[in-house]
Amino acid sequence: MKKYDYLVVGAGLYGSVFAREATNKGKKVLVIDKRPNIAGNVYTEKIEGIHVHKYGAHIFHTNDKKVWNYVNQFIEFNRFTNSPVANYKGELYSMPFNMYTFNKMWGVVTPEEAAAKIEEQKKEITGEPQNLEEQAISLVGRDIYEKLVKGYTEKQWGRDCKELPAFIIKRLPVRLTFDNNYFNALFQGIPIGGYTKLVANMLDGIEVRVNTDYLENKEAFDEMAEKVVYTGAIDAYFDYQLGNLEYRSVRFENELLDQPNFQGNAAVNYTDRETPWTRIIEHKWFEFGKDDEGKDIPKTMISKEYSSEWKPGDEPYYPVNDEKNGSLYAKYKELADQEDNVIFGGRLGEYKYYDMDQVIASALNMCEKELSR
Repeated sequence: MKKYDYLVVGAGLYGSVFAREATNKGKKVLVIDKRPNIAGNVYTEKIEGIHVHKYGAHIFHTNDKKVWNYVNQFIEFNRFTNSPVANYKGELYSMPFNMYTFNKMWGVVTPEEAAAKIEEQKKEITGEPQNLEEQAISLVGRDIYEKLVKGYTEKQWGRDCKELPAFIIKRLPVRLTFDNNYFNALFQGIPIGGYTKLVANMLDGIEVRVNTDYLENKEAFDEMAEKVVYTGAIDAYFDYQLGNLEYRSVRFENELLDQPNFQGNAAVNYTDRETPWTRIIEHKWFEFGKDDEGKDIPKTMISKEYSSEWKPGDEPYYPVNDEKNGSLYAKYKELADQEDNVIFGGRLGEYKYYDMDQVIASALNMCEKELSR
């Protein structure tokens, strides 16, 4: 008899959902994580009354009522709506592209004028778009592409837009309304008290060990449980035997400022190529500038985000889902399918650019399959 039914590797959203559901079904579960804290990339740390999103901005949004009801069992969400601002060399534009954007860009006032301007500029792309640049121009025209898409995208991916595949931006939201709600999702918000509290509530009563690296002691851990739920990088699990999958990583420069307001918005994207960071996050505005007691916070914390190519030792953030990596992942997936007692899940385990609600939905689907036996 093994000591645990499931060993869950990774205390992020996927691992925490699986651990909760398995425990509710009477299974004995151990959760381990190599980081010194739970919550994976959604980890929030409290500094000067501000819940700081340690690994970048996380704004929960979903149209999936089942997922929304699920997370609301564990914590209450506020009514934060993501309305980012784009800064192009000091010119400020509303995101996503809407009538405010078009008015600032061209001086147009009516939806009809805006649509005509976009149509006129789209004409330069005649055939099927061959790369991201052509795809973007065919959707929004040259002006918006040059000011609001090109520089930001090249910083994010570390590649020229002409070298990036068209499918990365199959669609760019174009709204002929005055609507700044970026996600347009039925349900959105931020957990009141931070994401770490959400995950802590999910893991309540479950054995968790942090600062514990599964891959360093794999055989011993495998002996402890009937099955392993692995949410780390799939290529790392197989010791990179077929080669490295590519990821993008993000580096943050955090500054605590002795002032109440730095930029007046949670997220400002810097869309010119010359500014080295992609965006600045001002964390207090995710919770309307208030602390847990509802008082105004006198200081502010900002994070500048720099996108970079991942290398071993860095934190992998999102997979580079192009054809080359897709075919390498397919080979790793074949190896994974041969592992009878291991479930691979989450953004790194499935090598998918998941949003948070998709991670939770994927975990719940796996729970239904796995725990209903």
